[in-house]
Amino acid sequence: MKKIFVLDTNVLLHDSQAIFRFEDNDIILPMAVIEELDQFKKKPDSIGRSAREVSRIIDQSRQLGNLTEGILLNSGGTLSVKISNSKTLKTIPQELGGHLADNVVLAVALESQQECQCPVIVVSKDTNLRIKADVLGLKAEDYETDKVNIEQIYNDISEIVVSTDEINQFFHQGFLPLDTPLLVNQAVTLIDSSRPSHTALAMVEGNGDRLVPLAKIPHSGISRIHPRNREQQFALNLLLTDSIQLVTLIGQAGTGKTLLAIAAGLQKVADEKTYSRLLISRPIIAMGKDIGYLPGDVEEKLTPWMQPIYDNLDLILGTQDPKGKPAHWRRGHEELLEQGLLQIEPLTYIRGRTIPRQFLIVDEAQNLTPHEVKTILTRAGEGTKIVLTGDPEQIDNPYVDAASNGLTFVAERFKNEPLAGHITLYKGERSLLSERAATLL
Repeated sequence: MKKIFVLDTNVLLHDSQAIFRFEDNDIILPMAVIEELDQFKKKPDSIGRSAREVSRIIDQSRQLGNLTEGILLNSGGTLSVKISNSKTLKTIPQELGGHLADNVVLAVALESQQECQCPVIVVSKDTNLRIKADVLGLKAEDYETDKVNIEQIYNDISEIVVSTDEINQFFHQGFLPLDTPLLVNQAVTLIDSSRPSHTALAMVEGNGDRLVPLAKIPHSGISRIHPRNREQQFALNLLLTDSIQLVTLIGQAGTGKTLLAIAAGLQKVADEKTYSRLLISRPIIAMGKDIGYLPGDVEEKLTPWMQPIYDNLDLILGTQDPKGKPAHWRRGHEELLEQGLLQIEPLTYIRGRTIPRQFLIVDEAQNLTPHEVKTILTRAGEGTKIVLTGDPEQIDNPYVDAASNGLTFVAERFKNEPLAGHITLYKGERSLLSERAATLL
């Protein structure tokens, strides 16, 4: 039986192609949704771009028929725009506040349910709207086309119990064949069956049918940074392997995601010359209430947003404390910027660019939508490596959540791709207080 899906505005802003994701079912857009799209289309950010794209799609569909009667989509379903009946709006409980856009969506859904003897579902990413729909006797769902299973993403390190002879063979030959294939580039801990404290760290290579040891970390570290736990060793191995062009690092605050990525990037750019430049970017999304416009040129405006990047660079370069330094001393990251080895910029300016032979780090990627991450990845030119870091539990973007943000979406979609690798960092290494706060709060 066909279903009718009544879409809320936030679904279209989250995925501008949403009307094509419901197979052969019928799509209804309340007129209030069109009105809200008109308001959002003037925004210069990704939300505005999505609103404009949806408006263009609806306008092109309009050429094929009458939106009031319904336009046949290639999927076999229909797309229609409906105006709510004022009588139905009056039946909405007074507590819901009159002719709000949410109430119009509910009214259209109620009318559709009365007219059609078929399932009518309100689709919205607004939790409260879904609650209201349920109270009014309507079925409501979240938009889950691009949602992923968080638990599956976090299960990225395997432990395999082997014999002592197999571990010795692993170190002597430099590889160990696998009877049961695993995901390519997956992290594995080999555990000696006769002596559990005897372990070896490995990565899955080839077609998922053999294990190889991790690359050795020099005594001096990677840009003076040494891994402090197993997950950090796995992460550095992915970051330093040139054949792996996409790395996703997930972890709570203080686990070293950004620090490891920057350290590996500096090693590859400044020391090994594998890439021409280290490009670091992050979305401009405030935590809490925005403080308004910032004075100065672009660099001065970006400083508050990019300060966490500068802090990590100064830690790596040992330029945190300028006191007592000679007159010729200068901040390390400023010198890298002048030499053209380092570039720090917001994601606002990345659309339309081609980025060849660069080590690109996108910090706080959990605040990006899947569409925005797709835009970033498609900017990669020949020889470019992209690293996405973030914590799905610290999202400031109201249009995504832990299961639908761009970071987790990419980590899941690129699973078992030879050019991609993923690691979740669990242990906080910033400080004891930081780790306990991340755990307890």
